[in-house]
Amino acid sequence: MRFSSLEHLKRLKKSASLLGRYILVLLRCLAIALLVIALARPQSGSKASEVLTEGIDIILCLDTSDSMQALDFKWQNERHNRLEAVKRVVSDFIKGRTNDRIGMVVFGNEAFTQCPLTLDYGVLLNFLDQVEIGMAGNATAVGSALATCVKRLKGRESKSKVVILLTDGRSNAGSITPQSAAEIAKTFSVKTYTIGVGTAGEVPFLVDTLFGKKYIYQQVDLDEDTLKDIAAITGGTYFKATNAKALEEIYAQIDTLEKTTVEVKEYMEYQELFVWFLLPALLCIVLEIVLRNTRFRKIP
Repeated sequence: MRFSSLEHLKRLKKSASLLGRYILVLLRCLAIALLVIALARPQSGSKASEVLTEGIDIILCLDTSDSMQALDFKWQNERHNRLEAVKRVVSDFIKGRTNDRIGMVVFGNEAFTQCPLTLDYGVLLNFLDQVEIGMAGNATAVGSALATCVKRLKGRESKSKVVILLTDGRSNAGSITPQSAAEIAKTFSVKTYTIGVGTAGEVPFLVDTLFGKKYIYQQVDLDEDTLKDIAAITGGTYFKATNAKALEEIYAQIDTLEKTTVEVKEYMEYQELFVWFLLPALLCIVLEIVLRNTRFRKIP
């Protein structure tokens, strides 16, 4: 024996290369972690879907005549005019639809397209916000309004073509009668749901006077018989809304009646990723074995 005692060796400083032996532990832990991840079989994939639907074309036809200023609708215990209540309910109706083209026609003395048929409901809602009383005149041209809606829908190859016509008065303007417009709608297979809004009797209006704003009560003449005729001729239904809740229920019922059948086909494609963890794990194991038997070999 060259040394009779190890006391002198114990006083020597440990070599920095001994710290390298921790690399073996790190390699072993890293290999185990990578193997666990590889056994979990990670995957990446893409998902594609194909929507097959026969959409419904819907035109919302809204009366903007002066009579829509009547304050006989309440919302959260506050009085609102008829048009405000209608806009709120129609907005919810639009938000509840999917895959249907929806457009909007407003009418008074004249009828014009406020928004053409579109799938962009955000644009449609913006146009709805811009609807104001009197923007199409002060009278009520029901026949012209329905004819304008039919013009927008004819020639469309859709599963169903629907008009939801809402008014609170009697047709007293326009060059075409409501019954004639209904016959035209029937020819082009345009179903028309008619909604008469307003309470019976005299209703309050807020008007400007010399002494400020004042409530006056006036009679609004709702021609229910004509609305019933339009619905009957076109195969639709007539509804009467005397308050905001009834109006909500009517649009909810129409929403149920005119549902689009949607068929969705989904395609999934996966790519296995475990190999990206398995190969580094094997490399760590091989590297540990090599270092353990060469650079960091222990005797014994």
